[in-house]
Amino acid sequence: MCDTMVARPPVTKNGTLIFAKNSDREANEAQYLFHAPAQTHAPGSELACTYISIPQAERTNAVLLSRPYWMWGAEMGVNEHGVLIGNEAVFSKLKPQKEPALIGMDLLRLGLERAASAEEAVEVITSLLAQYGQGGNCGHNGHFEYHNAFLIADAGGTAFVLETVGRDFVLERAGDVRTISNAYTVGTEYERMSDGLIAQARAKGWAGDKTPFDFAEAYGDRLRSRFATGYERGCRTRDLLGPKAPHVEARHVMGVLRDHGPRAARQRHWQPDGLLGGSVCAHASFGPVRKFGQTTSSWITEIRNGRMLHWVTGTSAPDTGIFKPVFFGPGSEGIGLPDFGPVPGGRYEEAALWWRHEKLHRAVLENYGPRLAAYAGERDRLEENFMDEVAGALERGADEGALEALTARHWRRAEEAEKAWLKAALAVPANARQMAPPSHFYRFHWKRLNRLAHMPEIS
Repeated sequence: MCDTMVARPPVTKNGTLIFAKNSDREANEAQYLFHAPAQTHAPGSELACTYISIPQAERTNAVLLSRPYWMWGAEMGVNEHGVLIGNEAVFSKLKPQKEPALIGMDLLRLGLERAASAEEAVEVITSLLAQYGQGGNCGHNGHFEYHNAFLIADAGGTAFVLETVGRDFVLERAGDVRTISNAYTVGTEYERMSDGLIAQARAKGWAGDKTPFDFAEAYGDRLRSRFATGYERGCRTRDLLGPKAPHVEARHVMGVLRDHGPRAARQRHWQPDGLLGGSVCAHASFGPVRKFGQTTSSWITEIRNGRMLHWVTGTSAPDTGIFKPVFFGPGSEGIGLPDFGPVPGGRYEEAALWWRHEKLHRAVLENYGPRLAAYAGERDRLEENFMDEVAGALERGADEGALEALTARHWRRAEEAEKAWLKAALAVPANARQMAPPSHFYRFHWKRLNRLAHMPEIS
């Protein structure tokens, strides 16, 4: 399960857009940062998406994406024009299509590759949705079909929430702070919707004749949405971001993406165990919901001194990792990307950034509070140093070469730091006497995940 959020220019400290997402998927579903340059394509070309092929566009934009390793689409990303999109699984009374079609992550990438603004991205996604539909298994090792909601924004500060059901949609223009999670949230304040959406709801007995029509009330599967903690997390992200206005900064959003909910804030010895989650920063556990509840990548976008800047983990569990800078998009042309390393697979690979971080992440889970505390302060100071150095370089008017060298240096420092943090975490015994030890089911679940991933012994 995921959480996506936007703070628009009226409520941010520097008067520009801030966009963010935690991508939550299965615990062994490695994700990676992927760049595709702008390209032109021959007339009549076909594009192979995750399950189906569609006609290719004549030109596609340069994009930077966070992709689960096995699919064509992406969980979140940005294009050369500064369009940003994140998606969410949402649950409707109308059952999702099992037959292969475009999946939500395909639609997200297609919107970025073919649109130059948030408005254009809405048109791209809704037209492809109407033509090809959405469907097919979106799970990694399990079966999971769902409808999709999208938060779509651009560098100019425009933002929309697009919620879909089958081939239909409803569109809301986002306010100053808007968050989405795994539940429908567009009620009566919509800008437009697809033809026939209201008639279908009334024909099925999901809505009466009263006006205005409430989309979320009519189509939402409230029980499944509650079980997925979509309402709970949506309220939590709004409650955390809202009070920061009009001074929202990227560092505030990092805190939101690392949040474990009000229960964790109250409990001194909280740990990521149990049947149900509710955390913005999610950790997998036993049960049908928690199986899909591991944050596998985190992303924040801001605009500073006219340059689009992204803070990304490239790894799972932002509470155990660190955000690193990447320049891409409007104002950041000519700044090279850092080396993201090779594409990961579904099993442990030492060469892959995502899997290297899993050694630290999974070591922390064995004794969550004490092991995280062994290095969290140092991590926070290093992250602040990254932000301060980037801000200073931008204030001084550093050129593209200097900014490229700075980001490459930050990625190297983060890599070296994680090696030291793993040693620090392992210096705290996993079997230390804990006030609230994890359950047998939780320990068994992670042992099984480690076995399936061929994780090495960590010592």
